[in-house]
Amino acid sequence: MSKIKIFSLGGLNENGKNMYVVNVDGDIFVFDAGLKYDNDLNLGIDYIIPNFDYLIKNKKNIKGIFLTHGHESNMGAVPDVLAKLPDIPIYGTKLTLEIVKKDMTKEEIERTKFKEIRPHSKLTFGKNALFPISVTHSIPDAVCYVLYTEDGAIVYTGDFVFDSTVPDIYKTDIGKLAYVGKQGVLCLMTESIYADRFGHTSPNNRVAGFIREVLSNNPNRIIATIFSSHFYRVQEIFNEVSKTHRKIVIMGKSLQETINGAIDDGYLKIDKSRIGSLSDLDNKDVVVFISDEKEKPFANLERIIHGFDRYIKIKDTDTIFITEPSYAGIEKRTALIMDEIAMLGANAVSLSSKKHLLHHASSEDLMLMINLMNPKYYFPVKGEYRHQYANAEIAEELGIPKENIILKQNGDVLELVDGKNTNSTEHVEVDEILIDGNSNGDIGDLVLKDREMLGENGIVIISCTLDKQSKAIIGGPEILTRGFIYVKESQDLLEETKKISRETIESNIDVGASRVDYSKIKNDVRDVLGKFFYKETGAKPMIITVVQEI
Repeated sequence: MSKIKIFSLGGLNENGKNMYVVNVDGDIFVFDAGLKYDNDLNLGIDYIIPNFDYLIKNKKNIKGIFLTHGHESNMGAVPDVLAKLPDIPIYGTKLTLEIVKKDMTKEEIERTKFKEIRPHSKLTFGKNALFPISVTHSIPDAVCYVLYTEDGAIVYTGDFVFDSTVPDIYKTDIGKLAYVGKQGVLCLMTESIYADRFGHTSPNNRVAGFIREVLSNNPNRIIATIFSSHFYRVQEIFNEVSKTHRKIVIMGKSLQETINGAIDDGYLKIDKSRIGSLSDLDNKDVVVFISDEKEKPFANLERIIHGFDRYIKIKDTDTIFITEPSYAGIEKRTALIMDEIAMLGANAVSLSSKKHLLHHASSEDLMLMINLMNPKYYFPVKGEYRHQYANAEIAEELGIPKENIILKQNGDVLELVDGKNTNSTEHVEVDEILIDGNSNGDIGDLVLKDREMLGENGIVIISCTLDKQSKAIIGGPEILTRGFIYVKESQDLLEETKKISRETIESNIDVGASRVDYSKIKNDVRDVLGKFFYKETGAKPMIITVVQEI
C-alpha cells in the first residue's frame, strides 16, 4: 500500500500554466508544464509560469515531466523549467516534443533528456507505471496519462473531446479508456473549462461551414489569425481553400517551419502547391496566415495594424478573420483588435464564442469520461473555480459521493493513504513567475509596482549639480516630468517644486564638508515632494533625484 499526494503548482482557478504533481511514496511525476498569457493587469509581462521551487527542492525524486500535448498552456514553461532543472527527463509524443524544441537553442536541445513516447506503450518506474492513451484535441498526438499505483490508477486526462468524425490521428481510444476503468481508477483528474456548457463540444468545435462562408462572402484578400499549434483548425482552413482557386501565404519563419514540418510528418494533409510566397501577398484573393509565437495574443496582428510590418499593410478591402473563438482572459484584447480593424476601414470577422467552441470537454463529454473511468475520487482541474465547481456538480449527479469530489486551489494537497483520503490540510507554497521577454527570469513584484506607478501617476526627475570642493549648488535644481502634469499649465507648481527641492537639498549639505550623504538627500526629496504633490494634485508620481558633483 502507498502514500500518494496530488496537487497543482498551476492550473487551478485559472486558465493556463498547468502543472500537476503526483507524489507516490516519494517518486514524483509531473504532468504538464504550461504558461498563461497576462491579462493586462501586469504591465509589460509577456507570459506567466508556475513557481516550481518545489521541484527544485525535490529534483532527485522527479521521474520526469509528462506532457499531454503541444499547446503552450500545457508545455510552454518547459524551456524555463529546464533552465533551472536541466537534468529532468521530458516525456511526450513525437509532435509534442518537436513543438517544445522550437523554443529552445540547439545546445539546449542536445543536453535535454527528451523521451519520445508512443500512445498505448507502457512506461515502468519501479513499482509504478505510466500508460499514455490517445485523446481527441485540436492537435494530433495528444494523450492522457494513466499512472498505475499499488492502490489503483491515477488518470490525468489533459484536454479532450469526444468526436467520432475526426481523422484517425486525432481519435480517442475509447476502448482503452474503458479497459482502464474496469481495472479500477483511484482518482480521475479532468479539465473543467467548458464544464458549465450543456451537451457535447462536438460539433461546435468544427467550423468548416463558417470558413466556407467567409471565403465566399469576402472575395478580396483575407488575413487569417491562427494558433499555429491548433492543427485541426489549420487543416479545416486548408480544406476549404483547396476548393477555391485561392492560394495561402504563410507569414513568419516559425509558422512556415511548423506547417511545413507537420506536412512532411503527415500531421497536416496539404498540397504544398497551394502555398504561395511573399510575392503573392498583394494578390487580390490570397489568404494570409499570421500567428503569434510565445507572445501575447494578437501581437503580430497588432504590429500589422499599427503599420510596423515591413511586408504587409492592411487595406480597406481586406478581411481580417480571427479563426478561433475568444476565451477567458483575452476578451478585452479581442474587442480592442476588432475596433482597431474597423478604424482602418477593413472588415473584421470572428468566430462567436457562443456558437463555436475550442476542443475542450463540455458537460456531456465529462459525463462520458466519468462513466468510462468510474473513479473512486474525482478531482476537477484546469479552469476558473466556477468551472471546477460545475465539473464537481456533474460528478455528484453521476453518483460520486460529495466527500470524494476534490475541489482544491493551487498548492492544496490531496493525500491518499492506502487508497483513502486523509483530509490533509498540507499546503505546498506556490506562486507565479512573471516573464518579461526583455529580461531573464522573474522580474518580480517591485518592478511591476514601479511600472504600475509610472502608468498611473507618471514620473518626476529632479537634477542638480554641486561644486566638488565647496559642495554648494551651482546648477539647478532642474525639473523634468513625464505623464504627471501638463507643463504649460503648471508653471507655478514647477516653480514651487524647484524651491522645495533646493531647500531640501541645501538642508542636507554641510558646506565645506568632505562628504555628502546622497542617499539621505534622495530619500528626503522624495518624501517632501511626495507629500507636496499628493496635496496639490492627488497624484503619487515616481520621484527620482539626481545629484552630481563637478
